[in-house]
Amino acid sequence: MRITAAEFVTSAVTPAQYPVDVGPEVAFVGRSNVGKSSLINTLLNRRGLAKTSATPGKTRTINFFRINGRLGFVDLPGYGFAQVSRAERATWGPMVAQFFQTRQELRGVVHLVDVRHPPTAEDQRTRAWLLQWQRPLLTVATKVDKIGRTQRPSHLKQITETLNLDAESPVVVFSAQTGEGKEKIWEWIGEMTGR
Repeated sequence: MRITAAEFVTSAVTPAQYPVDVGPEVAFVGRSNVGKSSLINTLLNRRGLAKTSATPGKTRTINFFRINGRLGFVDLPGYGFAQVSRAERATWGPMVAQFFQTRQELRGVVHLVDVRHPPTAEDQRTRAWLLQWQRPLLTVATKVDKIGRTQRPSHLKQITETLNLDAESPVVVFSAQTGEGKEKIWEWIGEMTGR
C-alpha cells in the first residue's frame, strides 16, 4: 500500500474517547517489548509515529492512528511483564476487552510473538482469548533478523505447535530492521479491510 498520510489520532481508555470516522481498523497486540510500535512504524514508513521504548510497558493506553484518511491502526497495550504498577497493569485487561466488545470498525487483529523464544503461557492465553471475539487473526513472529536462517524452521515449528496454528493460519515472519514480511502483512490487512 502506498502511504500518503499517517497520523496519530488519539489515546483512549474508554469507548467515549474512541475516535470516529477513522475507517476499518486493524489492532496490534502482543507482549510488552515484542515490537508492536516498531511494526506499525515500519508498515507506515514513519520513524517514531508509534512511540517505541526499551522499557516494557511504553504503551499504556489504546492508541489510534489514521492512514491515508481511510484506514485505522490500533496499538493496544502490551501484556506480560511491564515496568508499571500492578494496579495499572490490572486495568489493561478490562480496557482491551471493552475495546473488543464495542469497536464495530475492528476488522482484524495482528498478534505478535517474539520468534527468538517459545510462546509463553500468556501468548497462548491471549490467542485463545482473541479467538473468542471471532475476528480474523494474523500471527506475526517479530525480530526474525535476530536469528539465523537455519534456525527459522525450528523456531517457527515451535510457534506453530505451541499456539496450535494450522495451514489456514500460517505465521508471518517480520523484521523491523530489514522490512522482511512487511508486504505479506499489508496483503493481509488489505484483504481484511478492503483497502
